[in-house]
Amino acid sequence: MSPSGIESRRQKLLAFSRELGREDRGLAILGEGNTSARLDDDVLLVKASGSRLATLEEQDLVLCHSKVILDLLDRTHVGDAEIDEALLASRLDPSAKKPSIESLFHAYLLTLSNIEYVGHTHGRSVNQVLCSPRAREFAEHRMSPDEVVYCGVASVFVAYREIGLSLAQAIRRETLSFVAKYERLPKVILLENHGIITLGPTPEAATAAMLMAEKAAAIWVGAAALGGPKFLSAEQVKRIAGRPDEAYRQRLLEIV
Repeated sequence: MSPSGIESRRQKLLAFSRELGREDRGLAILGEGNTSARLDDDVLLVKASGSRLATLEEQDLVLCHSKVILDLLDRTHVGDAEIDEALLASRLDPSAKKPSIESLFHAYLLTLSNIEYVGHTHGRSVNQVLCSPRAREFAEHRMSPDEVVYCGVASVFVAYREIGLSLAQAIRRETLSFVAKYERLPKVILLENHGIITLGPTPEAATAAMLMAEKAAAIWVGAAALGGPKFLSAEQVKRIAGRPDEAYRQRLLEIV
């Protein structure tokens, strides 16, 4: 990617990060959450460890060699110190800040076709559901047409894993299983007792999925209090996902 292309993507990633970090949205506080963007097949731009999404600055983004990080995903029994060493070694600039530990799953997700941006937060409403016994049910069903349009026909569900290599490997495994089942890439990945990941070809796509998932979770909690939720049928979800007018709307909104 050209220097101007890198700078453009850097500015888009900063804007995306600050949108997710807005205090009024309740998606992330303090150092919670992280974001990334793909630059090419071997380079990603990712949030530095400990920085805040709401106030992210250029020095809080780290250019990393994807392969150095991806190589870890095929290994077992890797210690914390070795993972830290690999993350530091992945930096294009040795003086840059340390990449987030969750760069492990960002690097993988950015290898997927047409995925250019990834966001991860700990949304308040989403986590009300993900910290409940009904988390998988929330991932596998849809309640409204716009949830299908913005979040996809279903979400990847990842049972609780400790943050780090184990989580990244589980995300890869469950994402591949999702693709095999639905014959499409996910827009949303839900992490039990942890948070949400959204991904897409543009910052707008990943932001839209994040905000709609947070709204859907709030609706879910309210519906559950009244004996629900009442789900759309599989046939209804398939019909909504395939409607040409919805595809047209997605293109206008830059979410495909």
